[in-house]
Amino acid sequence: MDGWLQALLIVAIVAALHIPLGDYLARVYTSTRHWRLETALYRICGINPESNQRWTHYLGSLLAFSALGVMALYALLRLQAHLPWATGHPAVAPGLAFNTAISFTTNTSWQNYAGEATLGHLAQATGLGVQAFASAAVGLAAGLALIRGLARHHTDTVGNFWVDLMRSITRVLLPLSAVSAVILIGLGVVQNLADPQTVATLSPGHQTIPGGLVGSWEPIKLLSGDGGGVFNANSAHPFENPTPVTNVIEIILMLLIPTAMIRTFGTMIGDRRQSWALLAVAGLLFTGALLAAGVAEHAHHDPGPLAAGAATEGTETRFGIPASATFGVAATGTADGAANSSYDSFTSLGGGVLLATIMLGEISPGGAGSGLYGLLMISMLAVFLGGLMVGHTPEYLRKRIRAPEIKLIALYQLTAPAAILIGAGIALALPAGRFAIANPGAHGLSEIVYAFTSSTNSNGSALAGLSANTPFYNTALGVVMLIGRYLPIIFVIALAGSLAHQHHGPITLGTLPTHRPLFITLLTSVALIVGGLTYIPALALGPLTEGFHHLS
Repeated sequence: MDGWLQALLIVAIVAALHIPLGDYLARVYTSTRHWRLETALYRICGINPESNQRWTHYLGSLLAFSALGVMALYALLRLQAHLPWATGHPAVAPGLAFNTAISFTTNTSWQNYAGEATLGHLAQATGLGVQAFASAAVGLAAGLALIRGLARHHTDTVGNFWVDLMRSITRVLLPLSAVSAVILIGLGVVQNLADPQTVATLSPGHQTIPGGLVGSWEPIKLLSGDGGGVFNANSAHPFENPTPVTNVIEIILMLLIPTAMIRTFGTMIGDRRQSWALLAVAGLLFTGALLAAGVAEHAHHDPGPLAAGAATEGTETRFGIPASATFGVAATGTADGAANSSYDSFTSLGGGVLLATIMLGEISPGGAGSGLYGLLMISMLAVFLGGLMVGHTPEYLRKRIRAPEIKLIALYQLTAPAAILIGAGIALALPAGRFAIANPGAHGLSEIVYAFTSSTNSNGSALAGLSANTPFYNTALGVVMLIGRYLPIIFVIALAGSLAHQHHGPITLGTLPTHRPLFITLLTSVALIVGGLTYIPALALGPLTEGFHHLS
């Protein structure tokens, strides 16, 4: 009961904080004033912060910045052995460096390595740390472009990418991370530049205790949706997440910016009723996943869990089943790869809930920026379907959803399923893909589908039975990360440009109100139906087959 009360406390805190933070974000992105530091950086980089970019220029800036990030991080990982604070670690192998550079630049944080055994302090802090800030800012920028596309009319501009990027880092991510870091360090999260220390254990034996800049890394890992752990155990490690109090704070940090951005949307378009509707949909989906995961972890039929009273294998005993389930649903619902327990040790149906939550496509409530544009894209699809049913031209916020717009929306919705299912199919067809499966049968299929789903939808968590640090998976998962991150962003920003060019149409008797319970129900149903029709076969062959086998 304490665990479920804790979950209710988390939801209440996030609901309360999203209002002031969301309004603050709206002020940040609509302000005409530039900080002195920002102005100095604009001058150094040759950027005109007063210019408004057409969607093609905005998109080109975003893609160029991301490509530079991949190359810079790859070079740093390959040169690690020759850099300070490497703590004795060699250079990262080419295939793993390729996968890791793409992973953290795309905000995926898929880790085919054990953090403490692979990266030194410099690579972690200046390599992965910088990309955690940058990749989250890129997602926020894409979401802002779509907001402006819906709010503006008779224009071909959607903002200035460099200004959005700068403000996301200097005014949002850095301040929130600094405050959160002080709190977490005060509660026991490790923060040092110490070399690994070898100590005698009671066994008797010896154990190597690593250090690291964990306290400063942990907040941005959670706020950004990045999720990559300094240690292999991630937030199950006591240096990253030492107490139940820090566990609650970490869950709140994952949910904070995605929910606040929904409020920012309503504030920037001048109609907060729209943001309450989207928040209701995200809340319904999150609550449904949380209840399903909790029930699956308690309703067990295997002899071991029955004897223990719960499915405790792989669960962090400091937190218990409800807190582990809440953390898992928050991490998969926000596209954050963090974990405070082993997802591979969840029950079959519990792990299936986490997989299905990622498959929804970052809308419950999704990642930083990406959650908002995911909700808006599915909203416009729902409006289009509603318009077909009543024979009225579909409109969203007085913007018509015409053939060009629905084509971009359809391409957006099809990108992730194509990358996931084609990628998983190729992996199952090739010996190099099947060789990495440690668990044959339905669970092995779930591990592969989970890997491609997590990589495509910028999540980064994994079912640990798949040995993915191989040439095939380093390459294949790196490719689907690029596809799953940047193709949707291309379609989102192109749609923003198309919508911004339109004029605001009149509201008529046939206009579907998008802030009432009817639309909330329609939007939730469309999200579940689209996900269900696309992924039910994969779920049926994997976690559902395994789960029902145990039930029988």
